[in-house]
Amino acid sequence: MSRHNFFYFIREGAVNMFSHGFMSFASVGITVACLLIMGTFTLVAVNANAMLAEMESQNQVLAFVAEGMSEDEARGLEKALLAVDNVAKVTFISNKEAAAAFRDRYEDDALFQGLPDDNFRHRYAIDLKDIGYMRQTKEALEAVPGIGEGNVNAYEDEAAGFITIRNVAGIVCVVLIAVLFIVSVFIMANTIKLTTFDRRDEIAIMKMVGATNGFIRWPFVYEGFLMGVFSAVIGFFLQWGLYEAVARSVASNDTINLISVVPFESIWTYVAVIFAAAGMLIGVGGSLSAIRKFLQV
Repeated sequence: MSRHNFFYFIREGAVNMFSHGFMSFASVGITVACLLIMGTFTLVAVNANAMLAEMESQNQVLAFVAEGMSEDEARGLEKALLAVDNVAKVTFISNKEAAAAFRDRYEDDALFQGLPDDNFRHRYAIDLKDIGYMRQTKEALEAVPGIGEGNVNAYEDEAAGFITIRNVAGIVCVVLIAVLFIVSVFIMANTIKLTTFDRRDEIAIMKMVGATNGFIRWPFVYEGFLMGVFSAVIGFFLQWGLYEAVARSVASNDTINLISVVPFESIWTYVAVIFAAAGMLIGVGGSLSAIRKFLQV
């Protein structure tokens, strides 16, 4: 494609876009809405994965040794605990170490400073390989002789909840992206069809005098491309503003301050690339779909 043809096609595409101002505006607006919905669900999935990854980095449970066992007997459980599936590492904590840590934690409270070491039990801090199997691992640890049922502290319900949220968000995200992408292409194609319908006689004459399909098609492709780019730019900045508003709301709310939101500054490049690619694909795909039948002259 020559430089002259490139600028000709760009100019024709821009003229076509602005000649149908309302329909172009409606098409861009709906595409922006679709991009925002797709982007929102994608960012929800990203944050769910980030929270799960943070939990997995703190995937430690406490296994308390049965009462009455001496320190030597408690230390002897290490091999049995390491043999449990999904256990990566075990660290023994004696009742004296646990008591000292407790007193340090409440050093300003005289009531807790006089507690004898015998009030605390020997325990193991256990690191897991995969947080997704926390419930099964807890049951296996409780089955180890010397531990017993109810002596393992684990946040398996929270872990299972986050895993469910991640999986559901991922599935919903994929389905919505597919559906909204098809809807956006359909809307963009209908907008381009208005332009091609108004110019159907001109297209027929151009075909009869020897114009190639490519020469006729390119202005409409650029029209869709420009509308897709405009949609992506508008959608990106709206998504940025919406995300920051939600992040500030979460940070200022004491009831949900345990939820951490991934800073937009760390992911904005990925969001921009995805929005740009989706916008251009929607625009170009809609254009190619709309112009195809008008070239059959």
